[in-house]
Amino acid sequence: MSLPRAAFALACCFALAHPAGAQLRAHRLDNGAVTVLACEVAGGRLLSFALAGQPNFLLADEHAGNPDAVSVSAYSNDVPYLGHEVWVGPQKEWWTDQALNPERARSRAQWPPDPYLSLAPYALVQRTPAELVVDSPPSLVTGIQLRKRYALVKGQPNSLQLDVRATNRRDKPVARDIWFNTRVRPDTRVYVPLASEDDVRVATQEAGDGLVFTLADGLMALEPPAGTARKGKLLIQPSSGWMAAFHGGQAFIIQFRHYSSTAIHPDHGQVELAREVQGVLEMALHAPFVKLAPGKSMRASERWTLLPYEGPATREAHLAFLRLHAKALGLAGL
Repeated sequence: MSLPRAAFALACCFALAHPAGAQLRAHRLDNGAVTVLACEVAGGRLLSFALAGQPNFLLADEHAGNPDAVSVSAYSNDVPYLGHEVWVGPQKEWWTDQALNPERARSRAQWPPDPYLSLAPYALVQRTPAELVVDSPPSLVTGIQLRKRYALVKGQPNSLQLDVRATNRRDKPVARDIWFNTRVRPDTRVYVPLASEDDVRVATQEAGDGLVFTLADGLMALEPPAGTARKGKLLIQPSSGWMAAFHGGQAFIIQFRHYSSTAIHPDHGQVELAREVQGVLEMALHAPFVKLAPGKSMRASERWTLLPYEGPATREAHLAFLRLHAKALGLAGL
């Protein structure tokens, strides 16, 4: 069910939010239908996305560290603030094209992500009642500088537009992709349009205790963990450009441009779902793998939508809900 139109306030408000006891100062975008918290510190990440009066759909930990005490370098480790952040892929090449941390280069380290993009403070470029734009520093690890734009969507008050521009700041070509990573609660039920089980690859999985998914009616469902937490990662080639998630009283839809698998780096899927035993589910998206000349840029976008959901937590009810909203949202394959 959609919110009544009266709930869609035309006027947006902008404030600087600093909840009691929180570590991260964040900008608040609020149009009466949804609220957004996004910050310049800690990698310019998005911390919260929620329907008015509802809890944060994202899983974030503002207390994970103190950004004022962090001096970012090629030796920095990850701080698990979670929420939504942007990396550049492929993961196996995060540390191979730099000399500042020779050990990570030699070992082809696949963790942590580039700290200049995920932890460093970003510079504020623009803020309006409905928009926030921030720039990362040029990374000394991957050579990339990110510009992130978060904007409430005019005429679609339940939606948020996420735009990213990645620019090569080196004096030689680099080959990268833009990698959106959105963290939600581990018991969130996620659906991805899928043509065949052959379009799913298991990247990592705990022996005998991996992720479980089902496929019916052209829709893959990642089942929530039953009993013992299941850990693993799936690389998915979706049949169209969206995925959906349900938790509590909210339905979360991520829309994106659909690409052929040939455009995506072979180590990744356009969509990736990963669950960690410690209690997080990642809904990730890879843009095409591109070789960038010095000074050249590539762009990628996601559009997020939150809708109130009052039905049961079953596949049948979720599918009926998505079909009800498919035409208005432009969800192909339903």
